[in-house]
Amino acid sequence: MLRPVERGFFVGYFKKVPADVRVLMIGFIVFFIAAMATTSALLSLNTESPGAGSYADEHLIGTMEVKPYPILRVPSDGKKPARAVMLAGSGKFGVDDRALTLAGKTTQAGGIFVKRGDLVMLLIGGEDDLKAADPQMPALPVTSVPDNLGRWRLTGEICDGKCSAGAMKPGTGLAHKACANLCISGGVPPVFVSTAPVDGHIFFLLASKDGGPMPAALLDKTGLPVVLEGNIERRDDLLIFKIDSFREVAGA
Repeated sequence: MLRPVERGFFVGYFKKVPADVRVLMIGFIVFFIAAMATTSALLSLNTESPGAGSYADEHLIGTMEVKPYPILRVPSDGKKPARAVMLAGSGKFGVDDRALTLAGKTTQAGGIFVKRGDLVMLLIGGEDDLKAADPQMPALPVTSVPDNLGRWRLTGEICDGKCSAGAMKPGTGLAHKACANLCISGGVPPVFVSTAPVDGHIFFLLASKDGGPMPAALLDKTGLPVVLEGNIERRDDLLIFKIDSFREVAGA
């Protein structure tokens, strides 16, 4: 009867695998599994958190602004600096119609906060969650003149501020393009996620050159690497990117 060579040779029609080949294969399998597990762990550690929504534990009171999108200007209270909080509604809708009647007024707002890095948005719930504050309250002091940070050319991605902040996972990229378009079309403030920071920020509320809503032509560019150019202004802790030119990244 034929017998397999004892070392270093494998014959397919013999049922027994030589000992050294068996040890080699077991070692390779163990190494492969360990390498994949280590790689997965390292990749997960380097992945930026998509953020998470959490219920607000208090209502905010500030001055309502409606350009380029509804923003609540919350003044400093001595413990926290002044903030400019972007507002959106439930589902894939903004709060433009409700905010318009409150423009320039002291407003009380509450709902669900979504946050990712320096990107913060308050998602307004029912009718009672966005209303004029007590008319007996004194006017709240806010800085009325935006701080102009100059002209910039930045590379990054256009997203809707709600999903990008953590309301959806993923909230960026081509997998989220259709969802982002629906949100922005419904009035959710659009944001630009930059590959390079400006004044410590990588998230910017998008606006047109004249300070109105984002140019309609940019709606087709969501989820794609793009280069935007325009002026950046700061309102409290929020940076607003006023776009006057754009192009897709070549070869992306």
